[in-house]
Amino acid sequence: MHLSERPLEPTCFDRHHRVDASLAASPPARLAARPGRRHRRSRRPGRVAADALEGRRTPLATRKASDLFVECLEAEGVEYVFGIPGEETLDLNESLAKSAIEFVPVRHEQGGGYMADVYGRLTGRAGVCLGTLGPGAMNLMTAVADAFLDRAPLVALTGQGDLERMHKESHQYIDLVSILRPITKWNARVTNPRIVPEVVRKAFKVAQSQKPGTTHLELPEDVMAAEAEGEPLPVPGWIRRPKPSDEELERAAAVICAASAPVILAGNGVTRVGAAGALREFSNRTGIPVAETFMGKGAIDADDEHALGTVGLQSRDYALAGFEDADVVITVGYDLVEHSPEHWNPRGDKRIVAIDTTSVEVDAAFQIEADLVGDIEYVLDVLGSQCAGETSGGGSQRLNQIVAGRLEAARDDEHFPMQPPRALWEIRNALGREDILVSDVGLHKLWIGRMFPAHEPGTVLIANGLAGMGFAVPAAIAAKLVHPDRKVVAVNGDGGFLMNCQELETAVRMRTPFVSVIWENHAFGSIVWKQEKQFGAHFGTDFRNPDFVGLAESFGMPAWRCESPDDFPARLEQALGADRPSLIVLPIDYSIDVAISEELGTETVAA
Repeated sequence: MHLSERPLEPTCFDRHHRVDASLAASPPARLAARPGRRHRRSRRPGRVAADALEGRRTPLATRKASDLFVECLEAEGVEYVFGIPGEETLDLNESLAKSAIEFVPVRHEQGGGYMADVYGRLTGRAGVCLGTLGPGAMNLMTAVADAFLDRAPLVALTGQGDLERMHKESHQYIDLVSILRPITKWNARVTNPRIVPEVVRKAFKVAQSQKPGTTHLELPEDVMAAEAEGEPLPVPGWIRRPKPSDEELERAAAVICAASAPVILAGNGVTRVGAAGALREFSNRTGIPVAETFMGKGAIDADDEHALGTVGLQSRDYALAGFEDADVVITVGYDLVEHSPEHWNPRGDKRIVAIDTTSVEVDAAFQIEADLVGDIEYVLDVLGSQCAGETSGGGSQRLNQIVAGRLEAARDDEHFPMQPPRALWEIRNALGREDILVSDVGLHKLWIGRMFPAHEPGTVLIANGLAGMGFAVPAAIAAKLVHPDRKVVAVNGDGGFLMNCQELETAVRMRTPFVSVIWENHAFGSIVWKQEKQFGAHFGTDFRNPDFVGLAESFGMPAWRCESPDDFPARLEQALGADRPSLIVLPIDYSIDVAISEELGTETVAA
C-alpha cells in the first residue's frame, strides 16, 4: 500500500474539478452574502485563529475547561455549533459566546443534528451539534444515526451531570456513551480537563477520516467548569491518502480491459471525496457508461452520453441500464447501505472491481476480483491511462429513455392536483446546474431519486441510509449557510414536513432564503403506495393538515397555496427571488405509479 500526502481541501467540485469558489472563500466572504449576519473572523483547520483568541483568554488561574474546549473547536475550523443549551452546558455556552464560533439555537435537537449532518456533507469538515443531558441528547440520536449511515462527518456534543453522581440513580442521568456507541465511529466521556485537547482532536480526526461519520463527546458539567491549562493540538494541513500497489492496479486493469460489456456503478463516495471530475474523465477515456445510486446523483452529468440514469428503485432498473448483460461491474464509492448488490448481481456471476476509500463490505453478492483502496481520483486516473482505447463500453440507455421521456412529457401535463413528473420538471426548470434540491423522506424521495436530473455533484441531497423523515427543512438551512449564493429548494411530504417544521423559525432568524415545497396529499404516501400494492387497500395512513400557509406566515414567511398547474411555476419563481425563506403548498396527485412503466418491474427500495 502506497501513501500520498495532499493539502486539506473542500470536497465539493465543479465538473472541471476546481474547488468550489464558495467553499474556497474565507468564512467572512461567504457570510457577507447573508444580509444581517455579523462579520466573523476567518478560521481554517490547522491553526488557531490567534486574532480571535487575543484579548479574550482569561488568566490561567480562572480559565475553565470549557474555554479550552472551545479554543480546540476554533483550532479545528468550526464555524457553527447547532443546538439547544441546557443547564449542564452553561459553561460551554458561555465560552462559545466569547468565541468566534457562531452558536445557532435550533428549536429541536434533531433539527440541529441534521444541520450539522448536511454541513459536513457539503464541506467535508465535521458539522457540530449540541444537546444537553438526558432528553436533549436523546433527541439528537436520529440525526446522528442518519449521518453515521450516510457517511457524513459530524461531531455530537452532549452535556452530562457531574461525575460524582454517575454511579447511582440520578435525575436525567443515562449512560449516553453506551447509548450512542452503535451509531458513532468513536465516542468518549471527558473525565478530566487535561484530556480536552486530545479528545477534541481525535473526535474530528475520526469523524473526517474515510469513511467519514459521527463521533460523540460527553461533557460532564463539573469537568467543563473546572480550571484548565493546555493548548489545542496542532491540526495537520494535509491528509494522507493511501494508494493501491502497482500490482493491484495492473490486476484491475486486466479485468477491465478483458471485459466485453463493462458498466460503472457510482455511489455517494464519489461526491464525498470530490472525485466526480475524475470519474467523468475515466468514463470519457474508456467509453464505460455510469449508473448512479440515489446519493450518487450528479457524479456524472445527467446529460452526458455515458450516463445510464439513477438505479435502485425497481427490480428491472439494473437490467434496463445494462447490468444484466454486463460481465464486469466497476463500483466507485458504492455504499451497500443504499442498495444491496443482490439486485444487480443476483446470480453472483459478475466480475467486480471495487474502488473506494476503505475495503469493501462482505456480501455474498459482492465477491470482488480487485479491491482498490485509497485515493479514488488517483485510481481512476491510472486505470483510465491503462484502459483507454482497450475497452468496449456496455450498458443500455433504455432506463434513461423511459424516465427522461416521462419527465419531458410532463411539461405539458395539465392535471391538478399536480402529478409528480410535472412538479419535478418545473423545479428542474427553475434551478440552475449548481443550485440545490433537498429531498425529505417519503414517496416524493422515490420520485426525485428516480426522475430528477442532476448535473453536478452535491446538488441533490437525499438521506438514503437511515432515511429519516424530517430531514429537508434543517438540511436546507445548512445548505444555504454553506452555499449562500445558490438557490435551494426543499421538497417535503405533508407527513415529514411537520416532523421538523419548527426549524422554519430558525430559518427566518438566520435569514437563510430557501423554498419549502410541500407536496400535500393528506396521507403517508409511500405507505399508501405499498399497502395498495400488497393488500389492495390502505389503512392507518390518512390525516388532516393544518393551514400550512397560515403556519408559515406565523413564522414571518411569505407562503402560497397553488390552485392550478400554472400557479406552481409562477409561485416558485417568486419564492426563489425572495430574500427570506418561503413556502409553497402544492396539492399532489400520487395516482400515477412511481413505477412509471411495468417494464421497470416492482420496487426494491424503501422510501
